[in-house]
Amino acid sequence: MKPKNIQIVKASGNKVSFSIPKLRHSLARSGANKKTVEQIINKVRDELYQGISTKEIYNRAFALLKKEKAIYASKYKLKKAIYELGPTGFPFEKFIGAVLSYSGYTVEVGKVLQGKCVSHEIDVVAKKENQYILAECKFHSEKTTSCNVKIPLYIYARFKDIQEKHKSALDCPNEGWVVTNTRFTKDAITYGNCVGLYLLSWDYPKDNSLKDRIDRLGLYPITVSTLLTNREKQLLLSKGIVLARQLAKNDFHLDHLGIGENRKKRILLEVKTLSKN
Repeated sequence: MKPKNIQIVKASGNKVSFSIPKLRHSLARSGANKKTVEQIINKVRDELYQGISTKEIYNRAFALLKKEKAIYASKYKLKKAIYELGPTGFPFEKFIGAVLSYSGYTVEVGKVLQGKCVSHEIDVVAKKENQYILAECKFHSEKTTSCNVKIPLYIYARFKDIQEKHKSALDCPNEGWVVTNTRFTKDAITYGNCVGLYLLSWDYPKDNSLKDRIDRLGLYPITVSTLLTNREKQLLLSKGIVLARQLAKNDFHLDHLGIGENRKKRILLEVKTLSKN
């Protein structure tokens, strides 16, 4: 049976046709060369069957990449790694704050600002030159959960309340952002664009989405690591270490975790390689 006739099952339960170009694109993003990508595609294609889940395909491709080179596997698991910033949304807020900080912004996370009517706790406040951004982060632990139009409606109302309070001041917020680790519905995008909110999700906007920014800047979350345990990742997150780049510059945190010298060297090589852009 040809791959195009194979129906695969997504996390939502919906069935779609298997796509070699999509698999090739996701593998190429890992940094693997063309020869390696094609070899993995051939192996995955030989193991396909009707009704195979996207999770099974991902696990097989991940294992093959890891066998070839661990750093490829780390980059390939980026989307899954973002979900691992949960179960609460706070590490995701810290991650977005860190991405903006490394992009040249002065950042505060969880700041309370007074609006005309009430006060609001803002997830991420970022400033650079003439930009004054108020960003709200919506983290979802379920892949099938999208940000519907109610989210930008609510956030825009909060943004306008704060803006109204500070409109006569020199330092007035001029950009409202909505950031999510999943996707926006069509209505959410339409409304956000209509009122002037900046929407940032895993795959939106095109060519400047969250995944694009992470790859371009080399700002990978520590959860992409294939060498750290889940417990170690959570302990690092609790200390505010959300980026591989942060760990590369502050390796004493690995000593605090009781990690041996040989393993420490391997982890540092991994996070330093990930931090190169």
